[in-house]
Amino acid sequence: MLPASKLINIFFAFRFEQTPKRIKQEMNKGVLQHLLLWTIGLLSATGLQAQHKKHHRTDSVQLLKEVTVVGYKTVNGIGHLLEQKDGIVYAGKKTEVLLIDSLDANKAINNTRQILGRIPGLNIVETESSGFTANGIATRGLNPSQSIEMNVRQNGYNISADVYGYNEAYYIPPMEAVKRIELIRGAAGLQFGAQFGGVVNYITDDAPVGVPYQITISQTKGSYGLYNIFNSIGGHYKKWSYYAFLQHRTMDGYRPNSAQTQTSAFAKLQYRFSDKVVAGLEYSLLRNRIQMPGGLTDSMFAANPKLSVRARNWLKSPWNVLHNYINVQAGKQFSISIKNSFVFSGRSLVWRNEDGGPAVLDTIDPLTGQLVPREVEKETMRSFTTELRGALQYRLGKQQHTLATGVRAAHAWFERLGGGEGTTGSDFDLGINGAWEYSYRFTTTNIAPFAENIFRLGKQLTFTPGIRVEYLRNTANGYTIDDVYKISVNKTKNRYFVLAGAGMEYKPRYHTSLYANISQAYRPVDYSQQQPFGVTSKVDSAMKDAKGWNADIGYRTSIKNYLNVDVSLFYLAYNNRIGEIVLQDATGNEYGYRTNIANSVHKGVEAYIEWNIAKCFNQQTKWGWSLFQSIAYTDARYTSGPYKGNRVETAAKVIWRSGTNITYKGFSATLQMNYTSDAYGDAANVRVSDNPIAGYIPAYTVWDVSGAYKFGQFAIRLGINNLFDKAYFTRRTDEYPGPGIIPAVGRSAYLGFSIKI
Repeated sequence: MLPASKLINIFFAFRFEQTPKRIKQEMNKGVLQHLLLWTIGLLSATGLQAQHKKHHRTDSVQLLKEVTVVGYKTVNGIGHLLEQKDGIVYAGKKTEVLLIDSLDANKAINNTRQILGRIPGLNIVETESSGFTANGIATRGLNPSQSIEMNVRQNGYNISADVYGYNEAYYIPPMEAVKRIELIRGAAGLQFGAQFGGVVNYITDDAPVGVPYQITISQTKGSYGLYNIFNSIGGHYKKWSYYAFLQHRTMDGYRPNSAQTQTSAFAKLQYRFSDKVVAGLEYSLLRNRIQMPGGLTDSMFAANPKLSVRARNWLKSPWNVLHNYINVQAGKQFSISIKNSFVFSGRSLVWRNEDGGPAVLDTIDPLTGQLVPREVEKETMRSFTTELRGALQYRLGKQQHTLATGVRAAHAWFERLGGGEGTTGSDFDLGINGAWEYSYRFTTTNIAPFAENIFRLGKQLTFTPGIRVEYLRNTANGYTIDDVYKISVNKTKNRYFVLAGAGMEYKPRYHTSLYANISQAYRPVDYSQQQPFGVTSKVDSAMKDAKGWNADIGYRTSIKNYLNVDVSLFYLAYNNRIGEIVLQDATGNEYGYRTNIANSVHKGVEAYIEWNIAKCFNQQTKWGWSLFQSIAYTDARYTSGPYKGNRVETAAKVIWRSGTNITYKGFSATLQMNYTSDAYGDAANVRVSDNPIAGYIPAYTVWDVSGAYKFGQFAIRLGINNLFDKAYFTRRTDEYPGPGIIPAVGRSAYLGFSIKI
């Protein structure tokens, strides 16, 4: 028999929904024989599905009922979701699943381009050099900053402060604790929300099966003072199961003045009342203290990308997420789940963010003999969300169909205090002199029933229509001081809107499918867009909500465990798009202006192919040698307004990642190339500007190499990121952690060690 760890990996890597006769025909290779024997043995030992039919002497034959083994179809690091899972419909949608344990990557700092790099077209904003390591992501030419265009989840529930009002991701779980990442593009809006960018769901590890406890201890040392400690414990006791981790990371940072400390913790407790009823409780925590070295001008970056002209900028963003759930399997045909999540978090800034952006140095004021007072911002976030989901399997005609329905109810409260005059010191001091320049309280109330139905039109074709009805209420109360005038704000906005969509999927054979979908999308004006951040930008008070739709058509197939292909075309219409443009005031000074710029269309192709050459020619070899290509071409342009024909800001035309992976027994190594073509910082597509958000973002190519060796309960991991020390940047910003250009990290190395007890 194969070792248990390999069998578990195989279990997650394949699924079978075939008759016993068909399975018998397929069981002509050793690995699949082991898998079937192990699965049958497990089911028989627990008394599930096994039934005696005949007895022959002492070695009696047991005939079993038909068994369905369900998992995530994948060759190595990437696969796709099933038609339905946990009451959620995925049929006809473009989905990806990344199994984190199969990837060689720097998980100690959540290196996004290594971990998520196989996702075609994934645009990543890299801000580690400025002390802020929660790199944002986006697809299809959308804005990647803090993943604001994505619905970011952990174990199926929201972890951002307010999915509509303040959808910025400051917390994601450490990758050392994540077993897989699920992405759903485009039509995800029907069941999860109205985001244009879809859903990213981080699934944490579960309690190890069959043991009262299992402890993992991991430590990683790296360049620029990186030291990361990760410890976890989990196990089962009778009907109870538990899992918890604690991570603590410190680093000096790639640039001066970018030191940080971060502590993440997580705990979940689950109780199984019966085979049909399971309940659990989860808690996530983040505590950090981050120094931000500020942004750069183009000339500063060209002279020295490691330069820092700010030594007094600080950020902290404590995050707390409490979640409870109950899952009920009410018979064979119906299941129901209830998830409640409560986010109580915040963000505080003290920084030097004056007129002129990074070009104005932070020096002694000759009139006072002191440094200029800093600016202080404070934000407090509270939100509560309940999601009720039900799934019904029913027969209509000769086929079994699936109805997935539910409702989301959420309320969020957000307080923003800003413009306070801080101290002239350099430490993390949030004290202010006098009153706040502005003070706002925002609320969001959202109620959204939804339904999708999988109609099976024969054995190979499915049709999945869906609808989501949204009620959204926003309020804004507070004041702002404009020069000597205090302007009060008291606004309430209510709206109802309907999102509709449909998907189709045709499976000519089990591991091959043609899929297509179209779905409406929506993005309301959020809190951060309603108020300027710092003094370098202004906002349009009459901004409208953005609306549009997503469409996909694609083909995916896999052959045994050596070939995986997924190629698709997409079309995204984004109307009333909110963005930044550069204007001039009466004195000729440039400033950023946030408004509804125009409509935009994003269209292109996304392709992923992975080929395990070694397994292709010899299924039984202990060696593995695979090549993968992840390529996306995106043409994102404005189709109306003064910038018609211009490229959408931050939208790179080509994102190409290519790599090779070699494995042998416990050894693995990966070399990965990452190419992202050029982009622009604003809708005007200017190449040079004094405004920190505007300007050219050049193309760049980065290489990463990493490896691991596992022996028994021990593992060693090492690698080099940005192998050839490429100087590049991915973001221009008028706010934190800038303003200005935010350089990406140069060459760095890491070495880690872990043990399981």
